[in-house]
Amino acid sequence: MGLFRKIVEMPLDFALPRRCGSCGIIVGKTGHFCAPCWQSLRFLPDSGCLRCNAPVDIAGSVCGPCMETVPRHDGVLAAVDYCDVAKSLVYKLKYGRKPGASRVMADFMYRHAQRHPQSALVPVPLHRIRLWTRGFNQSLSIARALARLTGHEVLPTALVRHKRTSPLEGLGRRDRAREVAGAIRVSDAVKPRLQGRDILLVDDVYTTGATANVCAQALKKAGAGSVRVLSWARVLKDDV
Repeated sequence: MGLFRKIVEMPLDFALPRRCGSCGIIVGKTGHFCAPCWQSLRFLPDSGCLRCNAPVDIAGSVCGPCMETVPRHDGVLAAVDYCDVAKSLVYKLKYGRKPGASRVMADFMYRHAQRHPQSALVPVPLHRIRLWTRGFNQSLSIARALARLTGHEVLPTALVRHKRTSPLEGLGRRDRAREVAGAIRVSDAVKPRLQGRDILLVDDVYTTGATANVCAQALKKAGAGSVRVLSWARVLKDDV
């Protein structure tokens, strides 16, 4: 069987060689990135801030932003820092419409998801106009790729973005919070399935937590037991 599979895959490997998820150069069969891009990735430890898992000088302490404003969610599980390599993968998915990027992200997010096997995956929603423009929700794409690896249940329509917001990129922490306030609610049809459930809120990038806070608040108000943010990457510098 192994020999047969190898024979079948040989022409496919030649016609469609695996490429680095960031720079696009041809790589071997194993791994998603070339050596330089792989070395540029910064994997995040699980010993950060007690509230958001951002790196802190003293393990088990709370970071400054979380001391100033306590998050509505119950923690952040992010695979990597939002470096250039991580950003290029996000852009390929969101704007280049490369669905394979979501599978790469899911592979790296798997270790966090498997620690919460009973949680449901809820993607951060897009407003219908942005969904029509982009053609898909990148967070839902990641959630479904992750579910195929872990077996988690996906609740694709649990959250609805009923208020159209301006792009958040380039806005500061307070402006982001003001922009998304009241923009997201829980679907009435899904509320019964949220009662007491632990939720993994799936997104591509965690920046200031403004959107995650609104989502977490809505989910908990609807009866969710806990809401943790599960993302491919997170912005560590407080310069957004």
